[in-house]
Amino acid sequence: MLTKKILLCATVDYHFKAFHIPLIEWLKKNGWEIHVAANGEIRLPYVDYRYSLPFVRNPIHLSNARVYRRLKEIIDKNEYNIIHCHTPVGGLLARLAARKSRLQKTRVLYTAHGFHFCKGAPLKNWFLYYPIEKILSTWTDGLITINNEDYQFAKSHRFPANKIFHVHGVGIDLNKFSPISIDQKKEYRKAYGYSLNDFLIFYGAEFNKNKNQQLIIRALNEIKEIVPNVKLLLAGEGKLQNECKELSKKLKVAHLVDFLGFRKDINKLLQISDCTVASSNREGLPVNVMEGMATGLPVIAKANRGHNELVINDQNGWVINNKEELANKLITLIQDEQLAKLLGNKSRERIEQLYSIEHVLKEQQQIYHIFQTGLEEQVWSVQ
Repeated sequence: MLTKKILLCATVDYHFKAFHIPLIEWLKKNGWEIHVAANGEIRLPYVDYRYSLPFVRNPIHLSNARVYRRLKEIIDKNEYNIIHCHTPVGGLLARLAARKSRLQKTRVLYTAHGFHFCKGAPLKNWFLYYPIEKILSTWTDGLITINNEDYQFAKSHRFPANKIFHVHGVGIDLNKFSPISIDQKKEYRKAYGYSLNDFLIFYGAEFNKNKNQQLIIRALNEIKEIVPNVKLLLAGEGKLQNECKELSKKLKVAHLVDFLGFRKDINKLLQISDCTVASSNREGLPVNVMEGMATGLPVIAKANRGHNELVINDQNGWVINNKEELANKLITLIQDEQLAKLLGNKSRERIEQLYSIEHVLKEQQQIYHIFQTGLEEQVWSVQ
């Protein structure tokens, strides 16, 4: 029996560690020889061969020319059955390097983890990424999108990929991210230095312009006199962290904000929290929001394609547009404990139905089955 070989390609190897280990494990159990090409030296389980290539995130950086040549050598030598690429630059270079191999029946899949061009994206993103993605889809057998807006955009703008699919993200571990009892919450809060009477708001994200933590801090300023027992937990690092600290001091809410830095206990921090918020301007399908939902928390999130797909108004939370709306919804949750509980239960149900690792893995397996068995004429997509 011939060995089935697959190349997984992304700009950095952490992408695979963070999002794709369940899929890699499934591939290994089903007899695939797995190769990975990415920047970095992280040990990835189930992988047979590693190629550490110095990808640069800027797609027009001259260093990527060397990466392209090396990637083409790897692809031409190994005669892969499937090449599955991720991230804009990983997808760009892998699809260009695989053009010859596609003539020998190698199938090329590309997962777009949120197109960089979307409603609200900077104009430069449209000028740069839209033509690149549309042209590259010419050399794509399966274009996989993780939110419905991107799926509909690719279909309506006639991206020339052979097939276009929609899967529900990368999958959330329902065992790791799960609700806990009131007694457990009380115990955990005590260990973290919080009271059961505190109302804890959680947001975990890099401190950068897009993640927009300033919006939450400004909303906190709107409610500090009304609900003095509120606490905002901000996990993450980034170049704008000090700016956010200064803003919290300026608005005199610094005593209500805990800057937690880089954390490995996000699941525990969510379990002690009362709601999760998300203030980013642009998202594909944000894992941090889904983790909060899986933990049984109501969500208040700024309107964008990823948040709009996850959060249904008055069912598991709300999408908002400004600090005033965010402040009002926070007050509503703080003052109506029963409503907060109902919204949180709906959050958990929504993740269980569509966004669990098990559900997403089944969607991915069906796509692989199509291209492994040569049934490209089949059409399969999840709406």
